[in-house]
Amino acid sequence: MTEAARPRDSSDGEDARYAPGVPCWVSLMVRDPVSTQAFYGALFGWQFEPGPRQFGPSVRALLGGRDVAGIGRLSPDRPRPVAWTPYFASGDVERTAERVRSCGGTIGVGPLDAGGAGRLAIACDPSGAVFGIRQAAAPRASAVTGVPGSPGRHELLTYEAAGVAAFYATVFGLEKTPGADGQADPAGDGQAALSLSGRPVAAVHGLGRALPADLGPHWLTYFDVAGLDDALGRVVRLGGQVLVPAHDGAHGRVAQVTDPDGTRFALLQRPRRRPGPQMATSR
Repeated sequence: MTEAARPRDSSDGEDARYAPGVPCWVSLMVRDPVSTQAFYGALFGWQFEPGPRQFGPSVRALLGGRDVAGIGRLSPDRPRPVAWTPYFASGDVERTAERVRSCGGTIGVGPLDAGGAGRLAIACDPSGAVFGIRQAAAPRASAVTGVPGSPGRHELLTYEAAGVAAFYATVFGLEKTPGADGQADPAGDGQAALSLSGRPVAAVHGLGRALPADLGPHWLTYFDVAGLDDALGRVVRLGGQVLVPAHDGAHGRVAQVTDPDGTRFALLQRPRRRPGPQMATSR
């Protein structure tokens, strides 16, 4: 049994997810898209349709008929990515790309048109972590979040937090707060939160020498699941590996895993909300 579920409508958060600076999309470039689709389809209940071809052949992953992620074919001469790539929303991808350059980052691809996906660019921050910029083609995009099988959280694992967090805050107009998700960081500059209008949208973790040299700085995408133990069992049965076993975190039970190709991502089972008092409403 998979984690598939019909996405719920969230009229209070639909537009906010595409405000400049908010992570709005994730993608993965792989050498064997067929086996990758089989893994994530069985794990999350995704279905697939043809996607934009600006970066080569690609597919759109769908959850309940709505976009949830993108998977493209990686040319054999390109290095394999270590993690999923998050895209940050932008109202003007050209201007955002210029800010990336002026703040010490680099633009590797684009900006370019990607059909219904809007305009895209792929960049690196000053530490070398890869991220994307996306200017949606329509004011209200159709990607889904907040349900099992969808991206629910983004963390940057890097050498130090303060300087890199300042880069993203300047490029995307975000607020940088010391500590994870705005909470105090007793260690100093080891953690930082990136927020928009007081709402955390991403976290930055400075690991120093504890960051594996063969991985380098990278974004870690957390996918929501209904049951973490069941999801971990499927990861292993489907050929993936568990890197960090299930444990309690600030946002629920979490674990870090890889797919069969070695791409890292995390699974997050959020705490169940206690039902509140019932209130009668009239329309």
